[in-house]
Formats: sequence, structure tokens, C-alpha cells
Amino acid sequence: MANQHGDFTWYELLTTDADAAARFYGAVIGWQNRAAEGSAQGYGIFRTGGADVGGFMRLPEGAERAGMRPKWLGYVAVENVDATAADIVRDGGTQHMPPSDIPGVGRFAMLSDPQGVMFYVMRGAMDGTSTAFDQNKSGHCNWNELSTSDPAAALAFYKARFGWEKGDAMPMGEMGDYQFITHQGQTIGAVMRRTPDGPPPAWTFYFGVGDIDTAAQAVSDNGGTIHYGPAEVPGGVFIIVASDPQGALFGLVGPRKS
Repeated sequence: MANQHGDFTWYELLTTDADAAARFYGAVIGWQNRAAEGSAQGYGIFRTGGADVGGFMRLPEGAERAGMRPKWLGYVAVENVDATAADIVRDGGTQHMPPSDIPGVGRFAMLSDPQGVMFYVMRGAMDGTSTAFDQNKSGHCNWNELSTSDPAAALAFYKARFGWEKGDAMPMGEMGDYQFITHQGQTIGAVMRRTPDGPPPAWTFYFGVGDIDTAAQAVSDNGGTIHYGPAEVPGGVFIIVASDPQGALFGLVGPRKS
């Protein structure tokens, strides 16, 4: 495992229509896609510039009946999947999929934090370093944002598991701080309090694009819904928060060219 414990290494879309989702993200972000080698689950891979940046698949059997909706989930690298999963459950989290092996890929588990936010932990079987998260590249994830019912508890939880630290913070009035999180000296995202009338607690992943206005138009033209933006954020770039036609929430970040 070349990535460090606590790195985001992969992003995965669980959806009700994998083929439609592949077409949508191809139009919006420019991703190519291919079938994963040896997958019996119809697992697809999103690619950009010759690099694999994420995966997509249909919601698991029975998940939709149990109330699970299309969503993006992140994978966090850990040294020991079994020990981390057991520790998360002891600390009030929930295990949705027990530690399991994917031959040639690695060992993983699906969990949620005490506020109900789902994510994966994984120890990769390969020596290469994942570049799925790369803030300098379009088409890769550039930002990881946690909207939660209890930011202080969430920060303590993730710090204890993955070694993430508090960085700077931006006051947001009654909503409290937009608290940046750092890992290995790099700011990788932020934690914020969810709005009372907003979506349930969740991670939102922002993928880099070359032109935010072109990408926003593509979202609308291809059946997606823009919930916020384009809005300027520190660094002179712009963001949107949107959902794809199947309802999965995601973000885009990039410059304004026009």
C-alpha cells in the first residue's frame, strides 16, 4: 500500500442506472469509462488522462428497498481494515459491509460514522499510489467536504481514526465554522454543520473541471440539477453543488473562463 494511512484513495458512485450515470459524467466532467477486469458485479471505472479516478455500480441487491439512495462514497486508506472497522463500531459507528477481500485489489469494509455518514476503509494490495484525489488536476477529486449534524464530534472521530487535523476556519454566521481539515500537511477538505432543511449528513466530493460555466451548463443539459452556484470560493475558483439524474449529490470546482 503506497498511500498513507488516512489518504482518500478512491471515489465510488452507487446508482440505480450505471449506464445513464456513465453518460452523464462523461458529458459533464469528460470521464471515459470501462468495465473493471474480472468484476462479476458490473463494476465500471471512470478514467481521465489515462488515470483511474473512481468507480461506479448499481446499488447492491436489496439496498434500495432498505432506503439507500444513489450516492458518492469515498475510500480512506488504513493500515489494518479489520482493526479499524472494529474500532469504528466500538466508538458508535456502524458496519454495513464486513471486512472483505477483492482479489488483486485489496481488503475493504463499508462503515458509517456516529452521525450516520457512510464511507469505506481499505488497504490496497498494489504498490502504486492512487491519484484519484489530486487538487492540481482536472477530472480528479479536488476537495472532500463533510456536512454533519455534529462537526466537533465528527472531527474528533476522524482525527482518532485517520490522523486528520484542524486547519484554518472560515466563520459562516449561525452555521458555525467551515473547518478545514489537513492530512500530512495538505488541506484535503472541510467539515461544516448541515443546514436543518438540507440533505442528511454526508460527504460531498468536488471534482475538478476546466471551465465551471461549461460544466454547469452540461449538468443542466444532461438532466442534472444545480442546487448551488456557480459561486466563487477562496483561491479564485468557482464551485457548484449538483445532483445527477439519479439523485446522487456531487460538487464541481474550477475556473471561470468567460
